[in-house]
Amino acid sequence: MSVKTGRYTAVPETQEDLPPPVASVAPMTHRNHGDARVDNYYWLRERDNPAVLAYLEAENRYTEAMLAHTEPLQETLYEEMKSRIMETDESVPVAHGGYFYYHRVEKGKQYRIYCRKKGALDAEEQVLLDLNVEAEGLEYLRMGNFAVSPDHSLLAFALDTDGSETYTLQVKDLETGDLLPDRIENTYYGLEWANDNRTLYYTTLDPALRPYKLHRHRLGDAPSDDEVVYHEEDERFFLRLYKSKSERYVFFALGSAVTTEVFAIDAEDPARPPRLIQPRVQDMEYFVTHHRSGSGEERFLILTNWEAENFRVMAAPVDSPAREEWQELIPHSPEVMLDHIEPFQDFLVVWERERGLTQIRIQDLRTGAFFAGKDSPSHRVEQLEPVYTVFHGQNPEFASQVLRYRYTSLVSPPTVFDYEMESRDRTLRKQDEVHGYDPGAFTTERIWAAAPDGVSVPISLVSPADVRRDSQNPCLLIGYGSYGMSYDPSFSSNLVSLLQRGFVVAYAHIRGGGEMGRQWKEDGKYLKKKNTFSDFIACAETIIDRGYTSPSRLVISGRSAGGLLMGAVTNMRPDLFAGVVAGVPFVDVVNTMLDASIPLTVIEWEEWGNPADQEYYRYMMSYSPYDNVEAKAYPAILATAGLNDPRVQYWEPAKWVAKLRVCKTDKNPLLLKTEMGAGHFSKSGRYDYLEEVALEYAFILDTTGSVPLSDGSRGQ
Repeated sequence: MSVKTGRYTAVPETQEDLPPPVASVAPMTHRNHGDARVDNYYWLRERDNPAVLAYLEAENRYTEAMLAHTEPLQETLYEEMKSRIMETDESVPVAHGGYFYYHRVEKGKQYRIYCRKKGALDAEEQVLLDLNVEAEGLEYLRMGNFAVSPDHSLLAFALDTDGSETYTLQVKDLETGDLLPDRIENTYYGLEWANDNRTLYYTTLDPALRPYKLHRHRLGDAPSDDEVVYHEEDERFFLRLYKSKSERYVFFALGSAVTTEVFAIDAEDPARPPRLIQPRVQDMEYFVTHHRSGSGEERFLILTNWEAENFRVMAAPVDSPAREEWQELIPHSPEVMLDHIEPFQDFLVVWERERGLTQIRIQDLRTGAFFAGKDSPSHRVEQLEPVYTVFHGQNPEFASQVLRYRYTSLVSPPTVFDYEMESRDRTLRKQDEVHGYDPGAFTTERIWAAAPDGVSVPISLVSPADVRRDSQNPCLLIGYGSYGMSYDPSFSSNLVSLLQRGFVVAYAHIRGGGEMGRQWKEDGKYLKKKNTFSDFIACAETIIDRGYTSPSRLVISGRSAGGLLMGAVTNMRPDLFAGVVAGVPFVDVVNTMLDASIPLTVIEWEEWGNPADQEYYRYMMSYSPYDNVEAKAYPAILATAGLNDPRVQYWEPAKWVAKLRVCKTDKNPLLLKTEMGAGHFSKSGRYDYLEEVALEYAFILDTTGSVPLSDGSRGQ
């Protein structure tokens, strides 16, 4: 017998067939564009209401009870995943300013320890910051900023202790090990030093958690006296801070989803007013950095979409950097997307993307021809596999001729390479050791799905090498498809637990992401957003039609905006999937985008559209997962939330699950797990995180009916 407590029905402590918590109905009517939308669960937004917290706790207990039979499997998965990682390990040291910087982890400890050695790799270790010490007595810890002063005597760092992504900035004297009295609350990502080693630049947040002010702090001054260098009043724009590799300039960029404006601060003269590079022009984006040649000639290098959908590279004089002075260095290509530029003294590294694959191009700057707009030597770095991903490494030394980059694929563990840009020699510095893993036991490939409008959509797959095409393979299909962010194929030692149990794991590179160039993003946003969902459904149908799996064995997964994807495709084709894992899902699209007080809403009008406009409102209403829940059968669903999440408010998955409970006609599990002391990124400790993954994988294995083998061999 259930007990009424506030606005929910509590779960009994013991009952063989547990009824789920049922959220009370408290209708709220929203009136927009002639519609009267009744929201029965609007009250779940009341964060400080004890009944809301009690409801979330009841859902957590229900999830725990419903997955209780998988607890031995969760423990097995946890131990498997833990056994594969190097519990005591350290990163490849990075040379900078006469020191070697690195971080390491120790067995049994949740967090990194940041260290350095002076002059030589065999020198005595100096611990700069031990996050395990900082985390003592805390349930959550995340570092947002870590910046050593130019003379390497001070460390500025910022920590978040509840998952809200608001950080407290502190400064440590690396000579004495003491914390300075400087302590600044409510800061965000972005922290840079001026070259006097006394001046810090940092950003703070407005009530909607938007970084909107740039401050200049001089060590020893009261934070209340810090000068506001810039105040961005347009709510569409976030303020971002970074420093050039040359260390000559600190840049701050004001960016909406489609427009940027950049200022340069003289790092040698922090009192000097910032210099505007190019006034903002709607829909024009640009990124600026600084280059100084060996002879001392200086220029700004600019990556921009001005008259170049896939971006091009320009140069501008330091003294007159407005657009009228820009000179084209690398022209636009309809086939190649330019993602990022990284200047060294003698070389320019261009991070490119072609046909869904990341590429590294090295441009030789030593002849001077490049800056004269003429052909100069360039080449791409050859990679090891047909389907792979390369990422930026740490390259702080401007005069270096060595590029450090990271390499991975769906079968190759993360690898660090040093690449001699002159000789083109590549040196392996480290490949993550994965205990008990044989890459030869698995294979990766890329296939293509045909979207309803005829567009070809890439899918990256990894599976056991001896996989059979008999439709009986369990499969996990993962997707995102928003903001132009690319879901590139990379190795996960955790996924080995699924692969060893016969899973095919697939990544759908759908429109809305950036894998296939800028148009790929544009064709999955605004009034074309539903291409993202139809692309994903086409990917699911393709892997089913080709015999990799079947609907009864297919689970899909996505986080955040990928959670929106999960909710939308589940409403559209619930028959196609056995299960859904929706991590911190953005599912209450219309209500959130109508509320400018919610973090990210205003800036994201240029991603989704503003539903104050009737055309966008009608279009959003056609796919918003919460608004399109119906009385029909749904797959098994596991949704997660973070009470302190500033990106996707906890009430979105809570409301979605509450509505699904009363509408769905099936008996499949519907579970909600809310982290009560964390935010968007779930638990922060590396062992605690593995527990979360083990729970999700147990749900996936249970949903597909896969036999959990204790010896790690493959079976179904």
